[in-house]
Parts: sequence; structure tokens; C-alpha cells
Amino acid sequence: MGDNKNRFKLIALDMDGTLLNDHSEVSEGNRKAIAEAQERGVHVVLSTGRTLTTCRDYAQSLKLSSYLVTVNGSEIWDNNGNLIERNVIEFDHIQAMLELSKTHQTKFWAVSTDNVWRDEFPENCADLEWLKFGFNVVDDEIRETILGELRKNDALEISNSSLTNIELNAFGINKARGLKRVCKELGITMDEVIAMGDSLNDIAMITEAGLGVAMGNAQDMVKEAADWITGTNEEDGVAKAIRHWVLD
Repeated sequence: MGDNKNRFKLIALDMDGTLLNDHSEVSEGNRKAIAEAQERGVHVVLSTGRTLTTCRDYAQSLKLSSYLVTVNGSEIWDNNGNLIERNVIEFDHIQAMLELSKTHQTKFWAVSTDNVWRDEFPENCADLEWLKFGFNVVDDEIRETILGELRKNDALEISNSSLTNIELNAFGINKARGLKRVCKELGITMDEVIAMGDSLNDIAMITEAGLGVAMGNAQDMVKEAADWITGTNEEDGVAKAIRHWVLD
């Protein structure tokens, strides 16, 4: 691997279950490691299923000066808050997923370019641009049934952000693709990226980054895909990985 400490130019961080503890806070340890990495000129990029609205404050409080990959890669924002890419799901797919959630009486959420809708839908839903649809299904059997239906549709990218949910983006849209665009903008390669996460929506970036790190609390499939496993999100796992691979 050559000189590891100077190899990595970008750290991509999932938020929920990774950067954030179970109270949705950034610990002091993680905050400090991120600040030190940035002082060394390493880009720190939030790569999240969240929308810009629900991750912007975290980026500002961490003084992140780089890109943001949001809604699992459906939107990419530059360091000045300008949208540089958007990937939408055709409305008929959104409608079909809404019907599926009604049929199986599941909770759902859906992300349009201007809002997150939970268990309700706007009147003018056909006029909006849609980025993501999510099912919350506690029952394993029902979740498997829904997944079976969704897999028949090759226009959808299927992942999750917890064991009880299903997340859908437009096919081919994921955090890895978002990060590739960011790398292109910065003039670096995916080989110079460390990506950290805990859920299925992190697998693509963990697999394609130069170093893929799974959290100690990650789903088993994520741990299997990773090159290295760090502490949990309650044990400053992000800081531990940054110190091991970039700083100390």
C-alpha cells in the first residue's frame, strides 16, 4: 500500500449509525479526529441517505468545506451549497411503491426535492420530483414479500439504512456513484477514498473505495464487504478509523 498515511485524500462518512451516536450527535472524539484530518488537507464528505436539509447543520458544525452526497447519491452538492447533480425516480414507480405500502399496510416515507413525506402524500404528487422511497417494515415476512415485488422492477436501486427498512433510489444511483462524481470534481481517484458505514446503502461505497470500513454495529453483509472493522457508533468508531489510517 505504500505510505498509508498520505494515501487517503478523502474520507466519506455515512451519518446515522456511523458518524452519529444513537442520540444523533457527533461525539467530541469524532469531531476532533475530523478537524485534524481536515487540517491535513483531507476532504471529509458526508455521504448519507439524508436530505440536504437534515445534514447541512452537521456539515456546518463540523466546519466541513467539501462536497455533500445526499439521499444515497440522488443529489450531490458542492462546497458552496450548489446542486451539481440530481437523479430522480419516475413518478409511476413512486405510485407503484405507494400502492405496495397500502397493500401491505406498512409505514413509508418518500423524499421529493423539497420535502420528506411520512405516511402521507401531497395532493399534487405527480408534479413533484422524487428522489427516494422508503418502507418501514418490522415484520420480516412482509418485508421479504415487498422486496420480492421490488426486485421485479429493474428501474430501482434497492438498499436499506436499518434492518427494518427498505430504501429505493433510481437504478444505479448509490453513494459510490455519488463519490465518483465528487472524486472527478476534486481530481482524485476512488482508490484515495476511505468510506465508512453500517448499512446496505453503504456497501457500494465501501466496496469501491480504496479502503472500506464497517462500523462495529454494522449489518453482517456490510462487515463482510469491508476491508476493516472499527468500533461502534457509540465508541467513536469513526475517530478510531481516522486515527488508524490517516493521522497517527
